[in-house]
Amino acid sequence: MRMMQLSRSLGEQNVVGWNSAEVGGVVKSAGRVLRILELFDVLRREAPVSEVSELLDLPQSSTSVLLRSMVLLGYLQFNPNTRAFSPTTRVALLGNWVNGAMISEGLLVRLLQRVNARTGQAVVVAVRNQIWSEYIHIAQSTNPVRLFVVKGSRRPLIRSGTGLMLLADLPDPVIKRIAMRTNAEAPDGQPRNCIQSLMQQVEEVRSQGWAATFNTITKGGGMIAMRLPKVANEEQLVVGLPGLSEHLKANQEAYLDVLREETARYLEWRNSNEMAHDQWHPSQSGPSIPPAMAATTGASCV
Repeated sequence: MRMMQLSRSLGEQNVVGWNSAEVGGVVKSAGRVLRILELFDVLRREAPVSEVSELLDLPQSSTSVLLRSMVLLGYLQFNPNTRAFSPTTRVALLGNWVNGAMISEGLLVRLLQRVNARTGQAVVVAVRNQIWSEYIHIAQSTNPVRLFVVKGSRRPLIRSGTGLMLLADLPDPVIKRIAMRTNAEAPDGQPRNCIQSLMQQVEEVRSQGWAATFNTITKGGGMIAMRLPKVANEEQLVVGLPGLSEHLKANQEAYLDVLREETARYLEWRNSNEMAHDQWHPSQSGPSIPPAMAATTGASCV
């Protein structure tokens, strides 16, 4: 863990969710490349080899080789004046076709921005990754006293607000298998979850349509979460409001109203966007180039 170093790099006092440990069963070099890209996504600035090496707890020599290899491949650029690296536009364009309008049209980001503006709280988007709830996008809280939640953070499905919301869509036998695996792999000192109690929690989440957890993972911290409506066969996403437990409890009903209203608005955006794309025709893309202009612009060199 490099929590103190990350806190210093970000200039934040209350950083939660960061884990620099490598995931088992992953090809080491491939995993490190992706962790480097994820780190830049958290820092949102250029960084020298020494900082990347320290934050990811990697040998500086191999970190330097990886960074320079990513420069040669076009995914990072090197600033000779500061001797620091940063991602290129090529990285920004990777995967922008996934999930269509939700990502490429900016509808998901717009949803997070609206919830963030109305509540002042951080807003996360979480997906299931095996036995984990993983935060894939975050709008940070605008409150003076806040928890800074690191993108890419993982929380056990069976112990987190976003996790319970993701579990609610799964069959009971699958949930029980996830719980048994989580308990079996839990580190020493971490409490094991009672499967019967977990199933009661999941049933409650299913009936009410939202989940809330407090002080289960981060002391003094909590989460209010709600399912994001799916279109077609998209991956199930959950939107959550992490924050200080006492503040979330005091404003729970108001925040739930905001989530309900904004997720409904998001679905309207998606539906209207899909309709607009279905009605689009090449002839609507704009005026064609006049023949004379076409002749002058159609150069033979390619």
